[in-house]
Amino acid sequence: MVTLTPARTRAALFALALGGFGIGTTEFATMGLLPEIATDLDVSIPVAGHAITAYALGVVVGAPTLAALGARLDRRRLLLLLMVAFTVGNVLSAFAPTAETLVLARFVAGLPHGAFFGVGAVMGTAVVGPERRGQAVASMMAGLTVACAVGVPLSAIVGQAVGWRWAFVGVGVLGLATLAALQVWTPGLPPLPGATVRTELAALRNRRLWIAFAAGAVGFGGMFAVYSYVKPLLTEVTGLDVGLVPLVLALYGVGMTVGTLLGGRLADRSVLGTVVGGMVATIVVLVVIALVGAWPVPAVLSIVLLGVTSQVLGLALQTRLMDVSPAAPSLGAALCHSALNLGNAAGAFFGGLVIDAGLGYLAPAWVGAGLTAAGLLVVLTVGRSAPPVLPAEPASAPATGAEEGARDLAPQLSAR
Repeated sequence: MVTLTPARTRAALFALALGGFGIGTTEFATMGLLPEIATDLDVSIPVAGHAITAYALGVVVGAPTLAALGARLDRRRLLLLLMVAFTVGNVLSAFAPTAETLVLARFVAGLPHGAFFGVGAVMGTAVVGPERRGQAVASMMAGLTVACAVGVPLSAIVGQAVGWRWAFVGVGVLGLATLAALQVWTPGLPPLPGATVRTELAALRNRRLWIAFAAGAVGFGGMFAVYSYVKPLLTEVTGLDVGLVPLVLALYGVGMTVGTLLGGRLADRSVLGTVVGGMVATIVVLVVIALVGAWPVPAVLSIVLLGVTSQVLGLALQTRLMDVSPAAPSLGAALCHSALNLGNAAGAFFGGLVIDAGLGYLAPAWVGAGLTAAGLLVVLTVGRSAPPVLPAEPASAPATGAEEGARDLAPQLSAR
């Protein structure tokens, strides 16, 4: 059994957060670079938005598939392999010559996204203890939200100054830095004894898992319906100068960071209550954006609040999916990112439809409010049953089983 010092524990969490920073940057940077991508590749903004949808679908496909295929691998080794794939996908994106090849490259880049966060959530829980699982997930997700405050605005600035391709080159460099940090600072963490692809996939028969998945996939689409087209919204409707867009994106990222930290604490008190509260708050903010989006100050404030509420919701959803899949928490946490990115794809797609229909850049906010309301309906009608809780493992159980029994083996995990 590996014993981590407090300093090593913080370093391990930092390595996971660094990976989250790179993933968050590449996921959200595309949304801030759509006009530049569309101009360079000679397509419309909604067509360029297909790159967003392709990345999201890559996450949807890759999260459960790669998490299951890696069931028998040491968690650190699996994290390293996922980060290699992520880096390659972003380098391919940087050199894509056409819109079609960019769509394919973004799909490849999205494949390891969900599995990295899923396996990383288990690693984070292992190094801090299951009683702090919400805050452990929040620590890793903070990397993603800081990306929205720093990485995404910087990508927008780079894209405007020297071209959007260099933004993806920068993400590739972040991938290499994450590989080094994971290798040096994260501990080896064996999988559950007897874990196989078949046993991991057996968790997919869990009805509660799919209810939580459906709620997240539908409900989280609301945020992406607006954020996917935030740059043209701010410049063409709100009337902001294009040079101010990176500042608004940074403020949105600050809101996401606040939401992540708040969501971690709230989820440790009541996971389901935080899911419901996050959805209600997100619906309210989306309606406000639709009503005040033409005025600069209230529009920017509403977008920042959307960052807060959406991350409270996202953090709670990930914790919920881990709770309802105690026999395979890596798969459960990975499926959260499949759900959120299915919401990403749906939000970008339906938001693009109403824009193409001539309804303007405020119309996606109404679409988003409807999507999140539908997710809330799923939670309130069929998603409120308590998750199963596994009995505690006997004290003599081997330490190698700790990783997949994170919720119930606090002594072993807190010592790792």
